[in-house]
Amino acid sequence: MAAQGGGRLLPSPGAAGRATFLELFFDLVYVFALTRISARAFEDLALEPGGAQGWDAVTGGAKTLLLLLALWWVWQGTAWTTSRYDPHHFWLQCIVITALVASMVMGVAIPRAFSDTALMFAVAYVVAQVSRPLILVLALGRHPYRRLKVRMAVVFAATGTLWIVGALLPTNPQALLWTTALAVEYLAGRFGWPVPGLGRSTVSKWDIGGEHLAERYQQFFLIALGETILVAGFAYSPGPYYGTRMVAFGVALATSIVLWRIYVQRAGQILGHAVAQARQPAAIGRSAADTHLVMVIGLTATAIGYELVIEHPLDRPEVAWLAMVLGGPVLFLAGRARFEYEVFGRVSPSRWVVALVLLGSIPVLLHAASLVASGVAAVLLATVAVADARRARGGPPEAAAPPF
Repeated sequence: MAAQGGGRLLPSPGAAGRATFLELFFDLVYVFALTRISARAFEDLALEPGGAQGWDAVTGGAKTLLLLLALWWVWQGTAWTTSRYDPHHFWLQCIVITALVASMVMGVAIPRAFSDTALMFAVAYVVAQVSRPLILVLALGRHPYRRLKVRMAVVFAATGTLWIVGALLPTNPQALLWTTALAVEYLAGRFGWPVPGLGRSTVSKWDIGGEHLAERYQQFFLIALGETILVAGFAYSPGPYYGTRMVAFGVALATSIVLWRIYVQRAGQILGHAVAQARQPAAIGRSAADTHLVMVIGLTATAIGYELVIEHPLDRPEVAWLAMVLGGPVLFLAGRARFEYEVFGRVSPSRWVVALVLLGSIPVLLHAASLVASGVAAVLLATVAVADARRARGGPPEAAAPPF
């Protein structure tokens, strides 16, 4: 019966690949969590009293990135699980609900995650990561996939100790232990969750629901893109509504629209087809996870740049500001270029050319108003969108040709 129970946990052949309502509900938590990430980073970069400057902005940004990576790791683990198993199964719903609650607690704890709410963040993270493989160990019974979940539980239990202990220490050793724990987890996932005496897995042999996983990545991208709109709206809505702030808000909205256009033309529309056609669907799924993470980090940085520019449209930007205003789009383009390669096996020159121009413009834009830097980024991104549209015009839709 145990083995049969494990079989029932697997999706039936030909099952629909659409995300469930519970998964979409789970995603809503990340709308809130990403706004907390942006708010925390803004405090490190703003010129307001108490805002960090120089090296403090770098270390503060690194700690915020660590929290973002932890949130992504929980979301990605949950998405992969619902793509490998039947998301309508009771035990899978338990996993998603546990991750939903834990992610919400993590989001609440983000602003003071390296001080007052460190233990709250760490416990929520460990619960989300350890409970998932443990539930699957029980649900899978004697199914062969059970060994993988045992190894995952061992790894997350070991690194969970670092998360909990780190939360009880001062800021610097806390950040060091949390970084070590996250690095171990990422590396373990990359190399098939190796555990002495229990072996390891080959990711390329994993069975996944390609259409489902592709849709989940697209949905998370939309969450991150929607967060840029929220941040711009929250920054502008308190007023005042004078000219340059209005222009900065308009540029932010235009930039988000262009980012959406670049994503969906055309790889963003047919990722599911690319995964389905790939020789190694799990390999392209893992690669797409990395590229979407880079794009999401780029969108998060871009959103922080929106807020900085809306609040200080005529001020000369700090280097850290330009790292958000220009570096965010550069990261997005880098991830989008890799994404294009995953789907079509090539990269359009416009992406890396514009990325290089954005980086090369930093010395000049340090001496201009922050609104100018934001406008330059918007115009250059628009050229990528125009180049994509011209290439696609007049011909049949390009088919997926994954290189994996």
